[in-house]
Amino acid sequence: MSMFGEHARVRAAQQRMREARLAAAIPASALLARGERHPFVILGAAAAGGFLLGRSDAKPLHLPGMSHLFGALVSEATTIGASFLAAHTAAQNVAEDV
Repeated sequence: MSMFGEHARVRAAQQRMREARLAAAIPASALLARGERHPFVILGAAAAGGFLLGRSDAKPLHLPGMSHLFGALVSEATTIGASFLAAHTAAQNVAEDV
């Protein structure tokens, strides 16, 4: 492949990364704001998640290729969770304003 073709592919990948970061920034900032208002809920959820992961006997990272799959799934779940909490927070704020 030519150098120009590779350069175009890199530019397209960089653009997709910028768009993905922008899409994740709004829910993540809403989640951080919610965490500042309710720090013990966020701390409790993180502690529960850490406890459950520590107590499970499954070791998915020992299988070849599973670490990438697991990392992608955790990333996707975090994005979906942040979006859900951001939407819930926005709906709750609207209800409180009314």
